[in-house]
Amino acid sequence: MKLFEFGPTRSIRVRWTLQELGVEFEAVTINLIAGEHRSPEYLKINPAGRIPTLIDGDLVLTESVAIVLYLAEKYPDKRLVPTDFAQRAELNKWLLFAVTELEQPLWRISHHTALYPEDRRLPAEVVLAREDFAPMARVLEEHMKGREFVVGNSVTVADFVLAYTLDWANEIRLLDDCPRLRGYMTKMYARPHAAPRIAAAFASLSAAAPATK
Repeated sequence: MKLFEFGPTRSIRVRWTLQELGVEFEAVTINLIAGEHRSPEYLKINPAGRIPTLIDGDLVLTESVAIVLYLAEKYPDKRLVPTDFAQRAELNKWLLFAVTELEQPLWRISHHTALYPEDRRLPAEVVLAREDFAPMARVLEEHMKGREFVVGNSVTVADFVLAYTLDWANEIRLLDDCPRLRGYMTKMYARPHAAPRIAAAFASLSAAAPATK
């Protein structure tokens, strides 16, 4: 099994799942800063040029949520997906909530603060995205009242996906009014097999960068 990843990206979700499962894998770093995701070699593997990508035998799988679900289903004894039909529906609901209601505003903020060329960035879009994120975060904040995990009474891949998404939001101060979500995120990242948080992943990139004169 081979994981194509890059530090602070959504590949954290897949690395986290693999580590929780205790599955051996080969990690291949695709340096987004250096443009390696646009190389002909990588585009043959993932034509979208996105990270992460998982190769397992003949299967080449992209999209972090699809990958973590595949891994959880491949190793059912680890119980990272519910067996109960209704709870499985809840799992899917919160995974979709993460990538639509929470992640999309975060992407808009990233595009208009860092990813787009400066002359294409729209400050008003950042304001609107922050406003869109806030009520959706409050929905999850209320859901987590009295709960340790997002679904059921044990950890699932939905927790890894959401913890990463919340860490992303926390990096830009979008969780200041959500104490439950901050506490939940902190507890998730305190798990012994958790992946690095986004800030730590960025720091490791800086530490690994060659010195310049």
